[in-house]
Amino acid sequence: MQSVIDGFQAFLDVGPTVILPIAIFLLGLAFRQKIGKAFRSGLTIGVAFVGIFLVVDLLVENLGPAAQAMVERLGVELNIIDVGWPAASTISWGTPVAAFIIPLGLLVNVLMLMTKTTKTMNVDIWNFWHFSFMGGIVYAMTGSIIQGLIAAVLFEIACLKIADWTAPILEREFDLPGVSVATGSTVSYAPIGIPLVWLVRRIPGVKNWNADPDTIQQRFGVFGESMFIGLVLGIALGILAGYPVGEVVNIGISMSAVMVLMPRMVKILMEGLMPISQSARELLQKRFGAKDIYIGLDAAVAIGHPGVIATALILVPITIVLAIILPGNSVLPFGDLATIPFVVAFIVGAARGNIVHSVLVGTVLIALSLYMATDIAQLHTQMAQDAQFDMPENTNLISSIDQGGNMINYVIYKFFELFN
Repeated sequence: MQSVIDGFQAFLDVGPTVILPIAIFLLGLAFRQKIGKAFRSGLTIGVAFVGIFLVVDLLVENLGPAAQAMVERLGVELNIIDVGWPAASTISWGTPVAAFIIPLGLLVNVLMLMTKTTKTMNVDIWNFWHFSFMGGIVYAMTGSIIQGLIAAVLFEIACLKIADWTAPILEREFDLPGVSVATGSTVSYAPIGIPLVWLVRRIPGVKNWNADPDTIQQRFGVFGESMFIGLVLGIALGILAGYPVGEVVNIGISMSAVMVLMPRMVKILMEGLMPISQSARELLQKRFGAKDIYIGLDAAVAIGHPGVIATALILVPITIVLAIILPGNSVLPFGDLATIPFVVAFIVGAARGNIVHSVLVGTVLIALSLYMATDIAQLHTQMAQDAQFDMPENTNLISSIDQGGNMINYVIYKFFELFN
């Protein structure tokens, strides 16, 4: 069993920039594309994801230390450490259910496509770790691999159904036709976040508060471009972090670069994806009568919208303040502060890019996430210990906003808790 787990881990360690191009190439061949055309699509998508993750790294490397500096300046002392998604993913692949997740996940997706219960062909195998985490939580609670695998499948089904539901948002607001996102850390906020956006957009007075990137640019001209919005928000974060002038300017320019570069990387991605998407539609429509087939990709493709980055940057200090003032919260936000763009992607899409409405809804979702991450911390920590994860020094309890505070994960966990 351990050798199987190690084999899967070695495969996953190469990362999405290798896994996705291979998957896209094989899909191209399966959809009867010529080898050269399929190879070009796979390679183009690989290049695009290298660019996307370079920009994501730029965001994380600047945002993470700034957030930590803000926490230290405020002297926040909470007893549960948010270890972030990198630690959560490592823990998830160390659980006894992990060896079954990839083949089981692929089988479930194929069966759902054949029975027309989903339109998403999820090639984002790297992010199957979210399903593994769900299974690991239930296994840690019950000691049953079967129950853990059932929980993982339920989580995957929910992710695929939400991916189908939100795909029109990706096409309308993010210019990503034929694409869906089934990444667990992003789709889980849609069932609550999208209805909340609908509500906010109907509150008298509040519904008129509009600050989407296009409106800002129309009002402020060149100074309203996404590049300048990133600069201003980055400088504000640097000041809140107490950085010296040079570092304040540096984080401002870095956030400006994220705003400019991310949409351009996504355009390269679409150049590689469109031929595959078209071939998939044609073949599946001919064979199964399927009209709309979506290619499920990493949620990183959805954070190229300037409104997503802007909303996330504003929510970083808000998240830290929430952690301090919310009664009953014990989670110290840290590792997942830089992944807030993934949390709010569909919220911004549903809000039509309106940053004000997105921040309002995002604040509610983050508050709920902190409470869920607090409640699940004991099991999260037990999972880490069982997987022989190296705990942070002087830390007794860990959790994460990404999965510990994941809404669908939490609902499924509570369902199994009722019967154990």
